[in-house]
Amino acid sequence: MVRGVRVVLPAVLVFVAGVSGCGTGQTSDDPPTIGFLAQNTSRDFSREMSDGFRAGAEIAGGVRTELTGPDTHDGLKQIELLRDLATRATGGIGVSAVAPEIMAEPLARVVEQGVPVMAVAGGQVAPGTGVEFMIENDGFDLGRTLADATADRLPPGASGKIVIGSNSPAMPALDQRVLGMRTRLLERLPNLRVIGPLDTGRDATTNLATWRRLADANPDALALLGAGDVDAVNLAAVHAEKDGKWLAASFSIDPKALQGVKEGHLFATISAEHFLKGAVAGWMLAQHAKSGRKLPEGWFVAPGLVVESSNVDEIIRRQASTAARLEAARPRIEALTANPMRYLRPLDQAR
Repeated sequence: MVRGVRVVLPAVLVFVAGVSGCGTGQTSDDPPTIGFLAQNTSRDFSREMSDGFRAGAEIAGGVRTELTGPDTHDGLKQIELLRDLATRATGGIGVSAVAPEIMAEPLARVVEQGVPVMAVAGGQVAPGTGVEFMIENDGFDLGRTLADATADRLPPGASGKIVIGSNSPAMPALDQRVLGMRTRLLERLPNLRVIGPLDTGRDATTNLATWRRLADANPDALALLGAGDVDAVNLAAVHAEKDGKWLAASFSIDPKALQGVKEGHLFATISAEHFLKGAVAGWMLAQHAKSGRKLPEGWFVAPGLVVESSNVDEIIRRQASTAARLEAARPRIEALTANPMRYLRPLDQAR
């Protein structure tokens, strides 16, 4: 049972859906073009969001869809791509910012041009952007969820240390996960010593080496917990490599992370349901672009998902193809978009 509620091109991912043709040369009789600016085109979580955005727009129909993003975490490249995308995707743009602060001024300029913009993930909307709507998880709550799953596997009153690592310190969404983990672990088990967050590195090779060092330095740890997707993949690998006696968990549904859960090297992994977030964004922007349906204002709190031994096979099947992901997501998209106000909180409460 589920708990909680690729196409990869080098450098830039561009996909046009809904009708044939590209956004350039568009006439007033053509369907409107909407766009999605991803954090990158190389990481699983970002591809999930892009695939979801495309799927949501296809469900809504009647629009052209263009997706783009840098091949790695590159905020300056994102700014360049945003400016280019805004010349074509005048129906609206979803933006998943690598660094919300450096995107503030470029986003404000796009909004001033009259292009509707929504934030999709990224953890926050920087002041001064003019962006009034964001689709994102409650990162703090996701962190608490993983902490509860960890505490449930430890004896009451357990003492010892738990090490937390983050592959992207200072990224708001991951920082909130870490804060949620630390806060809840110490609420549940006040005798614990929680170490971190330690910077484990975005690069996969660096991240793997860091987790190896942390495992060697903390063989008596009760648990090693990650905050990001590459953390999940490498924690699973290190647990298997070292036959770890410590618990391991993180946040990802990368195929290697799911296999880690299936083999018992991760006791759980949390999905931020990036495909679903992207799909809701694509559907809402498409409806707005083609019919003028008003976009909500505020923080749309997207659900997460706990993946563990009881449901990992189901999630592996779901993740096997875009069609399977869409089939699983469609009823959830309909439920979430039927009454968006139900999931809204003030934007300044985003965490």
